[in-house]
Amino acid sequence: MLKAVGLKEIEAIFSITDALGISREALVIPLRTEVPGRLKLLGDGKLEIVVDRDAAFDQWLTHLEDRIRALMDLPAPD
Repeated sequence: MLKAVGLKEIEAIFSITDALGISREALVIPLRTEVPGRLKLLGDGKLEIVVDRDAAFDQWLTHLEDRIRALMDLPAPD
């Protein structure tokens, strides 16, 4: 159970969003985790990424790219 998002987790998230070409300035990553975690496009066009408190972070991270692609209607990788 992850209660707070630290630099290690943020860097792991950035490794995925950077590869997708999403600017770090376009991200909102709250430091508090929630149940359930969520992805949401905010009214100002930013992507909010809330880490799931109850999921193992590494497991949650393996699905993040697919979830971002689906939410933002990005093409599947070649």
